[in-house]
Amino acid sequence: MSAIGSAASWNALIVDDEPLARDGLRMLLRADGDIQNVYEAKDGSEAIGLIRDRKPDIVFLDVQMPEMSGLEVVEAIGPDCMPVVIFVTAHDQYAIKAFELNAIDYLLKPVARTRFDEALRRACARLREQSSTGNRLISLLQTLAAPQKKLTRIAVRSAGKTYFVELDDVDWIQSAENYIQLHTSTSRHLVHVPIQTLLESLDPERFLRIHRSMIVNLRQIKEIAPAAHGECVLTLNSGVRLQSSRTYSEALKRWANNPF
Repeated sequence: MSAIGSAASWNALIVDDEPLARDGLRMLLRADGDIQNVYEAKDGSEAIGLIRDRKPDIVFLDVQMPEMSGLEVVEAIGPDCMPVVIFVTAHDQYAIKAFELNAIDYLLKPVARTRFDEALRRACARLREQSSTGNRLISLLQTLAAPQKKLTRIAVRSAGKTYFVELDDVDWIQSAENYIQLHTSTSRHLVHVPIQTLLESLDPERFLRIHRSMIVNLRQIKEIAPAAHGECVLTLNSGVRLQSSRTYSEALKRWANNPF
């Protein structure tokens, strides 16, 4: 029984810079009676030419390749003009979760036959639905190929000079209108940026908003004690005490209850 389970015939393109990876996928595809033609590309440039000339129905696309990534292949063709894509990746479980959330299938190297069959069935179901996968495809590729970088230090300007404060050294951050003040154990630094804008660039595993006007470095928290009205009082390693608002206390409690 074929992986697709229908009388339809489809053309497939394998895009991977690793010859052994291409060989393995080609063998799996040749064994499926519903795949008519199998094309191969060893890099992004070759893939673009084959997609335009051969117009494959399904593309097995390596996400990260030298010189031209999978993202650049999609951008060159246009997300709305791309065939159905199955990603082939060596990414860990966090990348795999991203694939699942974006409803586009993936194959993890080395590719297992049962997983291959499942991915191929999904791809062919997508073909029949004729649904637009462009936006979801480009969103996923951007996540994998260019994940958002988080700040590790902040530039501070004073007296005509620019110097840098390492975020590891920041105990907590306080806002005042369109400014924020960085508090370290030995100094304070004023920076012209709204607190929400800064928060979006901070690592959520390291920094947590505990009040409309306060962000705390989670690694600097020594103790958390309950206060009135669902609020919390935090004692930092430096001895500074901060009070969270009820609005943000639930997120703080969830972090504190993490058994890991």
